[in-house]
Amino acid sequence: MLNTTMATRAMVVAPHHLAGEAGLSVLRAGGNAIEAMVAAAAAIAVVYPHMNAIGGDGFWLIHVPGRDPVAIRACGGAGASATAAAYRGAGHDTIPARGPLAANTVAGTIGGWAEAMVLAREIGGAMPLERLLEEAIHHGEAGVAVSASQAQLTKDKLGELADVPGFADTFLLDGAPPPQGHVLKQPRLAATLRDLAANGLDGFYRGPLARRIAADLARAGALIDGRDLETYRAQRVQPLSVRLSSGTVFNHPPPTQGLASLMILAIFDRLGVERGESFDHVHGLVEATKQAFLVRDRAICDPAVMDADPAGFLDTAFLDAAAARIERKRALAWPRPARAGDTVWMGAADANGCAVSFIQSIYWEFGSGVVLEDTGILWQNRGSGFSLDPAARNALAPGRLPFHTLNPALARLGDGRVMVYGAMGGDGQPQTQAQIFSRHVAFGQGLQHALSAPRWLLGRTWGDQSTTLKLESRFDKDLLDQLAAAGHNVEVIAAFDDLVGHAGAIVRQTNRLLAGAGDPRSDGGARGF
Repeated sequence: MLNTTMATRAMVVAPHHLAGEAGLSVLRAGGNAIEAMVAAAAAIAVVYPHMNAIGGDGFWLIHVPGRDPVAIRACGGAGASATAAAYRGAGHDTIPARGPLAANTVAGTIGGWAEAMVLAREIGGAMPLERLLEEAIHHGEAGVAVSASQAQLTKDKLGELADVPGFADTFLLDGAPPPQGHVLKQPRLAATLRDLAANGLDGFYRGPLARRIAADLARAGALIDGRDLETYRAQRVQPLSVRLSSGTVFNHPPPTQGLASLMILAIFDRLGVERGESFDHVHGLVEATKQAFLVRDRAICDPAVMDADPAGFLDTAFLDAAAARIERKRALAWPRPARAGDTVWMGAADANGCAVSFIQSIYWEFGSGVVLEDTGILWQNRGSGFSLDPAARNALAPGRLPFHTLNPALARLGDGRVMVYGAMGGDGQPQTQAQIFSRHVAFGQGLQHALSAPRWLLGRTWGDQSTTLKLESRFDKDLLDQLAAAGHNVEVIAAFDDLVGHAGAIVRQTNRLLAGAGDPRSDGGARGF
């Protein structure tokens, strides 16, 4: 479990082994890391449908040697028909979390693949799209074994999803959750991917396939139409960054919580903690998380309507003041509002030094639950987080981007190493990133050890409603007692609990060897050659 995977040429990390194999096969065939990630993204949308889909959103953070990091924002805005009046006219005071009315934002991830392919070509990539999507198409047609997590989450969420249009026909077996190992076939989704492979990724938004998707959405009763699809474009955006004592870390700007991830690391860096797994380590990161979340929850939304420059929160003076507010032996009173989310993070690195940190998501497990009748696409429910109060920070409005928990991370360390890393799990994403980074970079733990070590989570995720400080049972009891004595509301959870999410990382070392680590809580891992 603790052996870090090493490779000399290329590597992929994914939470499902078939997605990792799809990416690795592209790298073996001479593709670059971006092309490998498109292949992995397509495959995981088929083999891990409870966590992501092509009807969801995606975010890319890409390192190319000699260039500034490139961020691709592939998230869609609310449909033109998605208004507060529409929901209130349908008898809703809040946006439903499941069903057609939860499917109210454009799915951006395919647009992100397309923009990433432009960059792949810029750096010499020449792999045909048909080759990149072939394994995903095969898994849709031939079928894939239902994973343990899909089987369990289908059972857990059946009451919310069973009656949603298209869900039962796609993901249930004679009306019941399929057992682990059942062969799930998705021929309509495979046909959609085959269309994209033959006619181009732009077809998702414009042209005959887009018109079929729009007709599907209309039949389901979703608040997205062909006009919304046609006007969508993924965008390259300027990543946020902050300088630490160990190097520079990068993350996505709003509407993601990438700012919070950077703030946690920068605040913790100022605390001068010397020993990993100590009270100071855990307490310091938890308190840094609270300071970062207070900023996130009052400031982050669609950047077009934000009234503050997110870079200002990474200013030296602001971070110094935030660190100074932390009491070294006492916990700040909590909770604050928390956010749920289900996602996949994947990483890839090639022999030429290109490295990719990538996240793809449908928000909650199975998203809205809506599976489109003709095209077989599972649609996200990211827009269910909007508020119908026009004065709210995250108020619903046509074209508005919803808040995103998604935030892939990248670090260029002062010693020359490059690290791509990330996690899934709502509020847990920035916390898990901080734990992995601090363990490996600040305290010198092996990469796989940093991934496999016991984790904590402040707040809720995966549908859990408690806002306690949850720690896996593998932590030393003395540490748990110290945290409780300091005022943390400690809750002990099971070892290797899915509640703390799935993570991964790849590090290009100074000797050019690649080190990779996958999460033992997931169904995948690191693969290289």
